[in-house]
Amino acid sequence: MRILVAEDDPGLRAVLTQGLEDHGFFVDAVSRGDDAIAQLRFYDYDVAILDWRMPGTSGVDVVAWVRREKRPTRLLMLTARDTTAERIQGLDAGADDYLVKPFDFGELLARVRALQRRPPGTDTATLVRGGLELDPNRREVIAHGRPIHLSATEFNILELLMRRAPQVVDRNSIAQQAWRDETDPLGSNAIDVRLSRLRAKLPDVGVRIVTVRGAGYRLEHA
Repeated sequence: MRILVAEDDPGLRAVLTQGLEDHGFFVDAVSRGDDAIAQLRFYDYDVAILDWRMPGTSGVDVVAWVRREKRPTRLLMLTARDTTAERIQGLDAGADDYLVKPFDFGELLARVRALQRRPPGTDTATLVRGGLELDPNRREVIAHGRPIHLSATEFNILELLMRRAPQVVDRNSIAQQAWRDETDPLGSNAIDVRLSRLRAKLPDVGVRIVTVRGAGYRLEHA
């Protein structure tokens, strides 16, 4: 897996590069936003980790460029900005995930792995199944023109079911997609509880979540 790190702080850039390489990733590192665009123009990266504030071009502008060019790279933004408006700005520009400094390297690694599991080239497209529309960028779900309010875990589960529909999704895949530590829900009824709550929020939308005994769950037309 090839990762681009764009971070102007030399100490943090070195830590990220070494840490990711120690976990088996191939890493290119730059200190400027315009250099990040140059790298992204010529190389296919699975994930790009972008600092918000960089000389040359900001991280948000790099994100916008990637999305305009329809590149399949997953984008993780790093920033000291932690207001709702700024998080929305980054996600609306097309970032797939957002991590506020200072952060634990283990959390960054978990988020990179979660992005790695997403199918390439599908991260930004609005998903439509029956009367449901799910926008991965804005993290919004609309049912027949009405917004549906979901928790982060419920949203992640629904996104996975919609992407895979009508295939069956096993419990391990749901745990990997929806929980930061994928071992947490497997020894409990946490997945069943979340699926039950999710079903209750999706009445009369033209699709339903079906339990396939011994196999997992799938989304099918109602």
